[in-house]
Amino acid sequence: MTQAHHATLLVELLTEELPPKALARLGDAFAEGIAQRLAARDLIEGDLSFERYATPRRLAVTIKNVRNVAPEKQVREKVLPVSVALDANGQPTAPLAKKLAALGFPDFPVSDLERASDGKNEAFFLRYSAPGATLADGLQAVLDEALGKLPIPKVMTYQRPDGSNVQFVRPVHRLTVLHGERVVPVTAFGIDAGDTTRGHRFLSHGNVAITQADDYAHTLQHKGHVIASYADRREAIREQLIEQAGDDQVVMPEALLDEVNSLVEWPVVYACKFEDEFLQVPQECLILTMQTNQKYFALTDAAGRLRSRFLIVSNIETETPGEIVEGNERVVRPRLADAKFFFEQDKKKPLAARVPLLANVVYHNKLGSQLARVERLEALAGAIAQLGGADVALAKRGARLAKADLLTDMVGEFPELQGTMGTYYARHDGEPEEVAIACTEHYQPRFSGDTLPGTATGTIVALADKLETLVGIWGIGLAPTGEKDPFALRRHALGVLRILVEKQLPLDLVELLRTTYAQFAANPGISDAVTESTQAIYEFCMDRLRGMLRERGYAAQEIDAVLAMNPTRLDDIVARLDAVREFAALEEAASLAAANKRISNILKKSDGIEHADVQSALFVEGAEKALFAQLEQVAPRVQTQLAAREYTGALTALAALRETVDTFFNDVMVNAEDPALRANRLALLKALHRQMNSVADISRLAA
Repeated sequence: MTQAHHATLLVELLTEELPPKALARLGDAFAEGIAQRLAARDLIEGDLSFERYATPRRLAVTIKNVRNVAPEKQVREKVLPVSVALDANGQPTAPLAKKLAALGFPDFPVSDLERASDGKNEAFFLRYSAPGATLADGLQAVLDEALGKLPIPKVMTYQRPDGSNVQFVRPVHRLTVLHGERVVPVTAFGIDAGDTTRGHRFLSHGNVAITQADDYAHTLQHKGHVIASYADRREAIREQLIEQAGDDQVVMPEALLDEVNSLVEWPVVYACKFEDEFLQVPQECLILTMQTNQKYFALTDAAGRLRSRFLIVSNIETETPGEIVEGNERVVRPRLADAKFFFEQDKKKPLAARVPLLANVVYHNKLGSQLARVERLEALAGAIAQLGGADVALAKRGARLAKADLLTDMVGEFPELQGTMGTYYARHDGEPEEVAIACTEHYQPRFSGDTLPGTATGTIVALADKLETLVGIWGIGLAPTGEKDPFALRRHALGVLRILVEKQLPLDLVELLRTTYAQFAANPGISDAVTESTQAIYEFCMDRLRGMLRERGYAAQEIDAVLAMNPTRLDDIVARLDAVREFAALEEAASLAAANKRISNILKKSDGIEHADVQSALFVEGAEKALFAQLEQVAPRVQTQLAAREYTGALTALAALRETVDTFFNDVMVNAEDPALRANRLALLKALHRQMNSVADISRLAA
């Protein structure tokens, strides 16, 4: 073959069943590792284009336009510093001859070496053309590197037929490597490359010959009953599930879809049933046990109510699936029976009666038991409800029962149901509906993009829960460091911020933190550092808020302008940001922002003017008289707009000051020699500064 030849390259490893939860990651790493390393060796013609494949028994990749031989490359290599290469008479030295010989150029004329600086000293450089690597040599190195870098969760040691020990995620049976139609002579795990593979373990028999690398996926599908593409197989499962569901809705979590996809090579969906009596159990329990233990897909009607029909994804296609269906129905029945038993047993004991038993459950050795925590939550929820004008009794009751379901059999079996089961049991006990719902809602938002609590009681208990965790864990010295955040304080802080911002709650964040600290009176180490820790947590929250607002599309300057005011009420943050954005678009904005920045710098250097009044009788220049007069007109309009929370109007009103402010700085010497005159002008600037920064620090908008 000539150097110019290029064709599609196929590399496939046939293995024992790979760990399903790691398959997608392994498949991506295998394909990308080989493709990118080949490109780095200049063995790819044009742009890099490849397809990744991953099934329970194979990792594979096909790469377009792979060269048989990489092109020659021009090499510029440093030889030696001139001071070492030449002696005092300018003649070549023995070290130079030795170095050139080591590089493969023993007779290279010194006069043909390039003489240039290496950044520190003058040195000799050798330029030469190096032949490109062959695909066989390059691919062998690439395979060795890529396989050694795979993200294997747990390495397995196994023995090859020749008695040698090999380490990989699972035993490897075959290596298939084709460049077009030609087998590339490489090896992996003691196996030589070939042009055959194996198809489906049950639906295919014998070897499957791959005649062309481009035909890999088509050949496996039509002769081997294997859908090699991870993405195509996943989509085939999704389509079959929807088709089999008919008028029902499939409960189809992406994680479950991924896991099932990693268990089958030829997916076929069958419908099964269970007895209607199990529908008396909360459907979350039934759905979770089907998903977790059996990898089944539950079905609901249009209203979201669970059906007694469910779907399974099999790795076997048959015209008589009766035994498969019956077997899966038989397997799921005991699981559902267990859920029903747990539910019936739990209902025999009211949630309220379980609360005292939380004294036996350790929350943290420095923060006491879960009961101690619940008592803090109860008091804190009552205090927050009072601050927000909500029902104190409901908030305290919701907090009292929020953690009680941790001691139920159902949550013991399925920890994911904590909160959800509390709601069911609270309803069974006859608790107020808001109290019952708060058992679930106080965990919200659980993750980025999760829904917020919908009820007032749920919102208050959620705030209390997150604030208590933040303050308590921070207070015992376990604040997040770097990437480490074992108690998810970043998530708790974001939860507090989202609730305050999105629900526009008229609550002061710093006051909430201080109120939370008050609940730790029994922990002197925490309660003694209220001021210092409150400020630290506030700053921690502001950092999270910056990121949250950036994700919502606000510019860094806009966010900086608003947060520079150190706001403690967050219910109007969005309104202020929108106002700053509209103000920044005005023609007058740049000039006023620059003037405000100048005023800020002047005032930083001036003392004693914080409460000084402007004395109009001391004005001398016309420009300062005009500025004071216009400020007297604008200030009431600004304050009226602020009182109505019309922040855009407040900032727009300030735009009228631009020309007067510019004239003032052109015509007036602020630092006059007369102390009284200077103090009066500084007081005027202070009054102007106060009005200009009533919504945000607009100096942060200056270029």
